[in-house]
Order: sequence, then structure tokens, then C-alpha cells
Amino acid sequence: MALPDFTIRPSGEISVAFLKRNILTFHQATEYIRHLPYGRNADKTDLKSIFTDNKGTCSTKHALLQVLAEEQGMNHMRLMLGIFRMNAQNTPKVGNTLREKGLEYLPEAHNYLSWGSEVFDFTRPRSSPADFI
Repeated sequence: MALPDFTIRPSGEISVAFLKRNILTFHQATEYIRHLPYGRNADKTDLKSIFTDNKGTCSTKHALLQVLAEEQGMNHMRLMLGIFRMNAQNTPKVGNTLREKGLEYLPEAHNYLSWGSEVFDFTRPRSSPADFI
């Protein structure tokens, strides 16, 4: 099952925020979000802050896309929380710290989307569910 695409209608504040940026379909929205830099938002309780901060985390990026889908009546999109083994292979920046502490990995939380039995990760340009599953 592939991730559905649909035309964005002005049916909520998140939908309107995408349309103001000339992002007209859900797939365009996922690509826009995927290519935003990774970073903490000034106000993670306001998902629109992704647009003003021009960045987001796995949590805020995927929550924003899930709300967009919900505003468009795509109620089968799910925001998921998973725990994975963060190690030097899937997160190279932690490699030195793990080695210094004698650890193979750390448990880490990650947010992503699911549609049917498939999972999708739009955290970074090259993010893949294989990185955390």
C-alpha cells in the first residue's frame, strides 16, 4: 500500500498554511517537510511554528503532516511513537559518546507516520523506516 496523495483543500489552519506556500498536494507537503532542517521548534505546542522556524523535529514534522491529513478527511493516517536502538550506524553523531561510555546503543524514541501496514519517515531528506525499525 502506497502513501496516498490528495489535493489540499483550505479546510483547516494547517491546510491553509501549506496552500499559502503553494504546496497543493499531500506528496508535495511531505517533500517540503522532509527537506526542512532538523531542529527544535520555539513553540512545539503550535505546529505552525514549523513554518516560522523553518525547521522541525521528528515529532513536530510528523504531527503536522498527520493534522494535515486529518483536515483533509484522511483519517487512517496515524502518528506513531516507536523506540529503537540508537547506535553509531544509524546515528553517527552519537558514535564517539557511545564508545566513551562503553555502550553499544541507547534506546531512543522516534515519531513517524503509518498508513495501513506501512511506515513513513519524513524527518530528514534521506530518512528511512529501516533506520529505526
